Amino acid sequence: MGFAVSDELLGTVAPIVVYWLYSGIYVALSSLESYRLHSKVEEEEKNLVSKASVVKGVLVQQVVQAVVAILLFTVTGSDAEADKAQQFSLLVLARQFVTAMIILDTWQYFMHRYMHHNKFLYKHIHSQHHRLIVPYAYGALYNHPVEGLLLDTVGGALSFLVSGMSPRTSIFFFSFATIKTVDDHCGLWLPGNLFHMVFKNNSAYHDIHHQRYGTKYNFSQPFFVMWDRILGTYMPYSLEKREDGGFEARPTKEFKDD
Repeated sequence: MGFAVSDELLGTVAPIVVYWLYSGIYVALSSLESYRLHSKVEEEEKNLVSKASVVKGVLVQQVVQAVVAILLFTVTGSDAEADKAQQFSLLVLARQFVTAMIILDTWQYFMHRYMHHNKFLYKHIHSQHHRLIVPYAYGALYNHPVEGLLLDTVGGALSFLVSGMSPRTSIFFFSFATIKTVDDHCGLWLPGNLFHMVFKNNSAYHDIHHQRYGTKYNFSQPFFVMWDRILGTYMPYSLEKREDGGFEARPTKEFKDD
């Protein structure tokens, strides 16, 4: 007898496994100083939290996400029921992906922006994520547990429910969203990176937000920049080579001292 793994279990576990595997790739690539947005020295000196604390914080968030995912799959029904309810087609899959991406982006933009503008929430919750002034891959989900629940877990649940995707489809969507989030925080600008070619929301764009001058801008995550552009919180930048190697995302003059 073979051992069958349900789509619900895969949908819960796959994004966690993908997170650490993909982060591991970037850890290996982080020694390539010529592709870093900040030097290794800056990463060690500017960040306000130890890497051990970051790993513990991410693991806590992933446990919470796993519990919510299991509850959500239990409430919405089994993978077999979902597969019977909807006939697979690439058109349906594309529609569900795009819908989920828009829902997730919309939720995260407004919640993220509110956490910056509300002084209490920023001081006691969101500032934890900004202890990483120089982001790196496995710090992508380093948040206060309350933020992780509100921003990522609730946002993910909404995108799953509104898009109408099945547990099987969610395996691919949330794994994809996880890879994109890790990529946004990797601190690298690698040649041939498809995410940088397809999405304006990328590692350089998000790096601007993590700097002291950028906390009022570039709230969008993880896919598009539409809400920043529509609501005037988009900070344009140029990507330039540093004298000591690597790249630097520099804001344009009219925003630099804002």
